[in-house]
Amino acid sequence: MIDSFGRKIDYLRLSVTKRCNLNCVYCKESESSKADELTPDQIERLVKVFASLGFKKVRLTGGEPLIREDIAEIARRVKAIDGVEKLVLTTNAVRLKEMAKPLKEAGVSAVNISLDTTDEAEYKAITGADCLKKVFEGIDEAEKVGLSPLRINSVLIKGKNEKRAGDLIELARNKKIDVRFIELMPFTDEGKDEAKIVSGEEILSSFPFLKPCENKKATAFEKSVARYYEAEGFKGKIGFITPVSHNFCSECNRIRLLSDGKLRLCLGNELQIDLMPFIDNEKALKEEIEKAVLKKPMSHSFACGYGGFHGMNNIGG
Repeated sequence: MIDSFGRKIDYLRLSVTKRCNLNCVYCKESESSKADELTPDQIERLVKVFASLGFKKVRLTGGEPLIREDIAEIARRVKAIDGVEKLVLTTNAVRLKEMAKPLKEAGVSAVNISLDTTDEAEYKAITGADCLKKVFEGIDEAEKVGLSPLRINSVLIKGKNEKRAGDLIELARNKKIDVRFIELMPFTDEGKDEAKIVSGEEILSSFPFLKPCENKKATAFEKSVARYYEAEGFKGKIGFITPVSHNFCSECNRIRLLSDGKLRLCLGNELQIDLMPFIDNEKALKEEIEKAVLKKPMSHSFACGYGGFHGMNNIGG
């Protein structure tokens, strides 16, 4: 599909739950329950219509998607839909050790893992949980079963974990893991404090051995909002996602289907369209999605004081 600004929109981020087993400081605790979530049948019906409109890539998100006991079934159903060519998933990896193989067998090809520090005390302070060991076990299992590319997404916060950039970068030295730094966004009080944001440029200035990747050619599925760098002797790459300091809205090709059936057209904009009234009428549902995509804004609203009132866990991460 083409939106009103000429962007090809073919990437669906599908949130399957608002619930999470962590409570990160840059997110927001959710009060949702299983009753608020789309069923596997509803997810399948909705994604079939998106696929018929040209959506080829689907990412399962949350909340924490692995909290759902039926996540492998959801993945299997989505990947079997005609037109869905790539299925990937974002997770905090707390349950990834036990779920990596079932997810791979269900059709998930790659995972992004949220990890903001390699220090146990810092991890507990940021997430509210003492389970860093489980995360690394999940990373090892994901690599073992062949989930690739394997990416780590990290948010650095001044006064909390900004000194861990080097340790996180080192994870890409001996394993084929891409480590990506994402700028803190204004979805909680932490994110609204600009003094706590660590920009991509700040990290790059501290690690001058990182050089822009020479191979910039990308397939349709490799198109990314990240700018990638490499280092001699490293198996993985280092990426920077900079929605605050340098937005990438002109390249945006995604929309978000939330776990309650609402369509969110931009992470940094309040506009949402409820698709549930149309779920039993495929023609009407298709028309509603087509109209919605044309309403996708040109850019997010962070610079205008957008506050992310619903929290990252509520808007598809």
